[in-house]
Amino acid sequence: MERVIWNGVPWFDRDGNVVNAHGACIVREGDVYYLFGEYKTNDENRYNGFSCYSTRDFEDWKFEGMALSAEAGGLLGPGRIGERVKVVKSAVTGKYVMLMHTDDLNYSDPCIGVAVCDTINGSYTFAGPLLYKGEKVRKWDMGTFVDEDGTAYLLTHEGNIYRLNAECTEAEELVAENIAPGGESPAMCRYGGKYYIMFSQKTSWERNDNYYLTADNIAGPWVMKGLFCPEGSLTYNTQCSYIFDCQTAEGSIKMYLGDRWSYPRQASAATLVMLPLAFEGGNMRISRYMQAWRPADGSEWREPCIRPLAFCSDVKGEGRQAEFCVSGGRVYLFGAASDEGGYCRVEIRNSEGRAVNEAVIDFYSAVPMKGLRYVSPELKSGEYTLCVTALGESGEWFQKDGTRFGSKGRRVDIYGFAAELDSIEKDC
Repeated sequence: MERVIWNGVPWFDRDGNVVNAHGACIVREGDVYYLFGEYKTNDENRYNGFSCYSTRDFEDWKFEGMALSAEAGGLLGPGRIGERVKVVKSAVTGKYVMLMHTDDLNYSDPCIGVAVCDTINGSYTFAGPLLYKGEKVRKWDMGTFVDEDGTAYLLTHEGNIYRLNAECTEAEELVAENIAPGGESPAMCRYGGKYYIMFSQKTSWERNDNYYLTADNIAGPWVMKGLFCPEGSLTYNTQCSYIFDCQTAEGSIKMYLGDRWSYPRQASAATLVMLPLAFEGGNMRISRYMQAWRPADGSEWREPCIRPLAFCSDVKGEGRQAEFCVSGGRVYLFGAASDEGGYCRVEIRNSEGRAVNEAVIDFYSAVPMKGLRYVSPELKSGEYTLCVTALGESGEWFQKDGTRFGSKGRRVDIYGFAAELDSIEKDC
């Protein structure tokens, strides 16, 4: 079966749990890709550990465990934040080095932290703060980049670029400074001898039009190039997080990894988006948004025949059900996200009434989007009921200056569902 990347919907691991990894990076080791991310909670934006998942095809996800758990005290202890986890490999020691933003809950004590492990999917040991000239690197939103010669770099908000030492445990040189005032969540790649670095703007958990710069030398000069997605698309409702190399039948391609945050339900409803980057004439772009596509050949997934399932409500507890039977395969839910969207719970129940899969789905989007909202894991042959229930909730958050972001309503808007070709609707 050809594997598919499902964008903007919950991913599930082999145990049926939602993949919980955000502000993430993906590191390839052999033919295995390792996803590291923030293991979020639904109650408070605090450090809960960094998770690790592995996959060979971006659809079958194995939970490797917590790469770095919360500490009893210190920079990653109680009342602290841990974000933007990134992992690089030292070309000298062969060890894997994890960098992250640590902070207090008020974002008033930023510090880049370091953890080390002998194996990519092992338990990392926190080593303390990253130092530059003997002082802590007091930055927050951060990323990493490893050049073709193995040299690793730390990227920070506002556009600072630090060259790391050979062990990747200290910052040795500030090679570029303040190249993107107001920018955060940096991600970088190199293509055709040119460097590309992208940033998001500062709008809290809200998405915005991300932009990029280019340079022939990593030290600059850096040239502002503008947006890499259509203006007003809010980067297809994502925030840039990482760029990595993905192996396909056509060779290696640069892959964009972005977050679709869902505050406050970050653990259950935030999702990830992966799309191929295109380069031409010194420019970078994501040519189009694909709600699902096959990384093997880059082809876009085609929607199956959608069966009507009309449900629109903002009332807590209201819902809709649809019975179906399958001989194997997935079930898909389609709906419309808008600036009045809220949360709903989706459950797949078997013939005995037991939930075999469930997820919380966010219908909020500042830019309206229609399409996939949920994709189930592959189901065993049998009879099932698809249950959708409005939670009567939506996201709302505020910047430090009091600016409000989030939904204007709590609407759940569904227009249909579908099953695999070898699935049969239960109607007789």
